[in-house]
Amino acid sequence: MKRIMLTLLSVLVLGLSMLTTAAAQSKGVVYYLVPTLLDEFQTGSVSALEMFLKQTGYEMKTLNADNKTDAQQSQMNDVIALKPAAIILAAVDFNALKPSIDAARAAGIPVVEFDRQITSTKSDFTSVAGTIEIGHVAADQAQAMLKAKHSDVKGKILQVLGDPGDPYTLDIQKGFEEKMKAFPEVTIISVPAMQWEASNAGTIVSDQMLANPDIDLIFLHAAHLSVAAVASLEAAGKKPGDVMMMSSNGAPVGLDLIRKGWLNTEVEQPLYAQAAAVAMFMDKIAGKQEIKAGDYDVLGLKGVVTIEAWGPNIKIPGAAITKENVDDPAFWGNMKSPTVAIKSVE
Repeated sequence: MKRIMLTLLSVLVLGLSMLTTAAAQSKGVVYYLVPTLLDEFQTGSVSALEMFLKQTGYEMKTLNADNKTDAQQSQMNDVIALKPAAIILAAVDFNALKPSIDAARAAGIPVVEFDRQITSTKSDFTSVAGTIEIGHVAADQAQAMLKAKHSDVKGKILQVLGDPGDPYTLDIQKGFEEKMKAFPEVTIISVPAMQWEASNAGTIVSDQMLANPDIDLIFLHAAHLSVAAVASLEAAGKKPGDVMMMSSNGAPVGLDLIRKGWLNTEVEQPLYAQAAAVAMFMDKIAGKQEIKAGDYDVLGLKGVVTIEAWGPNIKIPGAAITKENVDDPAFWGNMKSPTVAIKSVE
């Protein structure tokens, strides 16, 4: 009997030891509220955030709102009750989620805005691509393509936005159009693909090519929209190269369309760096410590932290992908995760 008791005691001590070690290894649970899993950027953001947060000692759980604002509001309420170390939010609708952000922070839970900037209220950290700059890069590419075709920067562009409730697409539009203003002979037709639905983009392209058969260039604000656009062009009898095309976010489908000759350019959104930046600063976010403005190396890219009215904000630049550099493994669309482990910012 004594031997059995000693054995049970040993098992109990070992179990407690393992639990203590696990608790010591985990700094807490972070919830990621992803707006949708319809496109590769969103699914990629889940795996990237999970990987990088694990490297800095956090467990991550994900809730998908299926692009429904009311569902994401309910998720916020549920997660607040669980009192996690932090909430990462990629908002379906930046206006509608403001009260939920305020409620979480009032409950002492830090809120991180990921990919979709919210400036109408304070948050504890924001990690975004340089979306205005993506628009600028796209404008540079558009100017070069139009000049190559017409020997001058002139012609007609169809710009297919994402959902107008998403500041990501609005910022790209702003950056693109402000740089194209210098060329009055360029006509830009802008139409939103509501809820980022690819089928909506396909319909827009089909309708606009009938109404404006002289469109030179189609600029879509996400690669998955380009897939539907290509289907519409094919249905109209077009072949690769008949209409110049460009999109933004650098998804694998976009890179494939470059290889197939449909897309001229994909302007990358630096997914891995955006996710890595969140993990790098998570200790300070969860610990409610000061985040200082300045330049930070994020996976070899220059991330710039500024202290804005809505809180610390890191912006990371994107880059143009063409047939000349499409196979570069640094682009997230080639689906090769970074091998360098990141560290918390001291």
